[in-house]
Amino acid sequence: MSEEEQADVDTLHQDGIGRSDELDRLWTPHRMAYIRGENKPADASSGECPFCRIPSMADDEGLVVHRGRLSFVVLNLYPYAPGHLMVCPYRHIADYTETTDEEAAEIADLTRDAMRVVRGVSGAGGFNIGMNQGHIAGAGIAAHLHQHVVPRWPGDQNFMPIIGRTKTLPELLGDTRELLAEAWPTA
Repeated sequence: MSEEEQADVDTLHQDGIGRSDELDRLWTPHRMAYIRGENKPADASSGECPFCRIPSMADDEGLVVHRGRLSFVVLNLYPYAPGHLMVCPYRHIADYTETTDEEAAEIADLTRDAMRVVRGVSGAGGFNIGMNQGHIAGAGIAAHLHQHVVPRWPGDQNFMPIIGRTKTLPELLGDTRELLAEAWPTA
């Protein structure tokens, strides 16, 4: 490194001393709840499981978008993108292989409905759909099966999570839940 390059490095400090790095800051202190593990179950029991507690709440309080016979659709409290939904069976099971044929069929149907509704409401250009089976595979709540339905748009999330380590959500979760719930097809 040349002396000039070293001088530039020495003048850029996080504490605000020296020349500004000219970057804007987007503070997301609400993400600390997720980082600290708030709302994470203390154990794998159904009594501690948020996916078991949510169905007993009012839809707006629990962020429930739709209730099926065997499964429900809920907004992710810590979304990867606006409109990030999860399809969860009511039954407290951990693994997809534990679903009954009826549960698996309803999870599939609700996933298709979720895609249709989100696409119709927000114009999503694509989706990431999947289940993280087990803690080793990245499941934040491994004790209760849930399928993620994550909408995507051209250019979305671009540099923000990669460089800025920030996810941008342009709408409050309650507003998103209401918009999707109102657009959900009725049987």
